[in-house]
Parts: sequence; structure tokens; C-alpha cells
Amino acid sequence: MGSSGYPLFSHGSIALQRGIMLNTTAWNRLRYTAYAPFYDAIATHAFRRPRRIALGQVDWEPGMRVLLVGVGTGLDLPFLPHDIELHATDLAQAMVKRTAKRAEALRRDVECCVMDAEALNYPEEHFDVVIMHLILAVMPNPKQGLAEAHRVLKAGGQLCVMDKFQPDTQTAGAGRRLLNILTSALATDITRQAHPLLSEAGFLIRHDEPVLMNGLFRALLAAKQTLSGR
Repeated sequence: MGSSGYPLFSHGSIALQRGIMLNTTAWNRLRYTAYAPFYDAIATHAFRRPRRIALGQVDWEPGMRVLLVGVGTGLDLPFLPHDIELHATDLAQAMVKRTAKRAEALRRDVECCVMDAEALNYPEEHFDVVIMHLILAVMPNPKQGLAEAHRVLKAGGQLCVMDKFQPDTQTAGAGRRLLNILTSALATDITRQAHPLLSEAGFLIRHDEPVLMNGLFRALLAAKQTLSGR
């Protein structure tokens, strides 16, 4: 109880806290291991066009070193140039194995690793492009994930994002926040906003395009800004 005699937390606030607690790294690893066998059946067709649009925004050059964060089963691979150096990570080993298998079938040379997007095991300013598709709305701490993407990108490097976002001009209402308790535990957060997340992480958004479900899913291209450029 607070000094006023009222509870410190409403029932909605407690439920919200519990929902946040369910979205943990360990839980994500477990559920995406379980999702892996049928992930392609759900995500292949629905996100083919959004992936193509998002990756088409990148200014590709031969020899670029590219990192796919939260690669899943490797559904982005068919839309990437062949003259780049590819690295791919995912939290779930089952997903990484499927990416490696898809890369082999496509005759792509991809360095695949099990890795937490919030703690990337790469040196600073190592990549020209970081791709984050359908992960920012899933990871427990998107700010930390973006901080890691910013760290491993070279100055001026490109960040390619495709995900579902709450409109930047609207805050999530109580109903959406309550629904988010369920969706964040089973699938995805539905309250995150793209522009605040990317801008606060030190990225300059160059392109933002709705790609699916009347703008719920958007494709964004951003550039890493240095401290002096923030």
C-alpha cells in the first residue's frame, strides 16, 4: 500500500509486469526451438514481399560484410546479393541448423552461429550492413539489441529493419497493452514504436515504408550515426 492508502499497482499494472517477465531470453530460446519445425509454413509466403522490399532498400556493394540478426530459418537468403560476405545468428540452435541447411541448398556461403542478439560476439565496427527482420518486436530488450547492432556496424553502416510496430504518432492504449501480455509471451510485442527506438539508439532513418497489414508491418532503412552526428 502507498502512503495514500491505495495499492501501489493496479491489476493491469501487475498483469503488465507479468507479461514482461514472460518475454525473456530463455523463454524465447525455448519457444523458437519449438516453432522451428513449422516456422517456414507460417512465414515463407506471408513475408516474401516484405522481405524483398526491405532488402531492396539497402545500397548494396560487392564485398560487403553483412550480419543477419535473428535469422530464423534463413528466409532472407534468397533475396540477398551473392557477392557479399554473410554471417547469420539466432538464439535457437534449431533455427540456425535450418538456416545452414537452406544456405547449402542455395549454394550460399554463410557463417552461422548460435548467439544472443543482445550480446553479439563480434568486434566493434565490423559490419557494413546489419539486418534485423522480425526480431525487434520479439527480443526482451530491443534497446540493447539495437545498441549491439550500432556497436558492430561501421560508421555510416546500414541497418535494415522489417517488423511490426505501433504507429509512432500513437501511444498504446490500455486495451492494446493488456493484449500485449498475451502476444508478447506467445509471439510478439505489439506496442513498440520504430522511430523512437532507432533514433535513441543512434540511427538516422532514411526510408520507412508500410509493407503488410495496412502498415502494421514496416520496412525501414537506417544509417549508423557517430557520436558527433547524433
